[in-house]
Amino acid sequence: MQQRALGKNGLTTSALGFGAMGISSSYGAADEDAGIATIRRAYDEGVTLFDTAESYGWGANEVVVGRAVKSFRDEVVIATKFGLTPDNGVNSRPAHIREVVERSLQRLDVDHIDVLYQHRIDPEVPIEEVAGAVKELVEAGTVRWFGLSEVGATTLRRAGAVLPVSVLQTEYSLFERDVESLFPTLHELGIGLVAYSPLGRGFLTGAVKPAAEYDEDDYRRRDPRWQPGAFEQNLRATQELTRFAESRGVTVAQLALAWLLTRGENIVPIPGTRSPGRVTENAAAASVILSAADLARIEEILPGGGFGSRYPDGHLPVWE
Repeated sequence: MQQRALGKNGLTTSALGFGAMGISSSYGAADEDAGIATIRRAYDEGVTLFDTAESYGWGANEVVVGRAVKSFRDEVVIATKFGLTPDNGVNSRPAHIREVVERSLQRLDVDHIDVLYQHRIDPEVPIEEVAGAVKELVEAGTVRWFGLSEVGATTLRRAGAVLPVSVLQTEYSLFERDVESLFPTLHELGIGLVAYSPLGRGFLTGAVKPAAEYDEDDYRRRDPRWQPGAFEQNLRATQELTRFAESRGVTVAQLALAWLLTRGENIVPIPGTRSPGRVTENAAAASVILSAADLARIEEILPGGGFGSRYPDGHLPVWE
């Protein structure tokens, strides 16, 4: 698979990464062994970026990722995150960052973390203190690159004045395009973009059903895009995209991922799945070439993103 530079500080990964969250949380009961098999299939397909976090199953996901990549750990980039707490709060105090990193190292069974993200802004801790704490970890060799998640231009600049920010992670897909307003800042500062939920939280796979038909512990039961009104509009758009994708000889998921790869050379989507077959399907998107006419047709079908907000009321990320 092709390689891409994420930022200007030496971080290079495959054009498509793997988001491991869904293996352990948010999408119903999970099978650890199946998750390991799926991660290993991603590696076999050329994927070298694996994304996890302490909060994904509160350690369970990091354990799965660590077990899965153990035999090829030195050939891949492991990204994890700090900053959330089990009571739905945030904590980015320097002492807490160090504690989380120590636990992550143990669960992943590694001697260093490649990319360390602040998962969400902590309004009680200046970003300069956060960056300073991560800088100490970088200088100690425990962390290689610094990332931020769900932040805006001001925070990127303030953090970068203390420690260069290599990568921003946020949601980006045909359904969600708000981050495009930050592209000039990312270009100016030399920051890469890791796009999570690049398939619209699964909507852009075509395998969807109304919210009420999902299990109680499945996030999609509460996702605004699955609620009546928005669901029908998103379904119609996805069906039209699917027909267009089939006319091009690809799946709708491959079309959506290939579209993202055209948005900038500094963008790496991290689709997640529990299915090895889906991994193979997604990986093939890195070889799909979209013409100007293809891109224009996609824009006709879904000109302004999907229908429905990103999160239920009261759970919006902080952008500043």
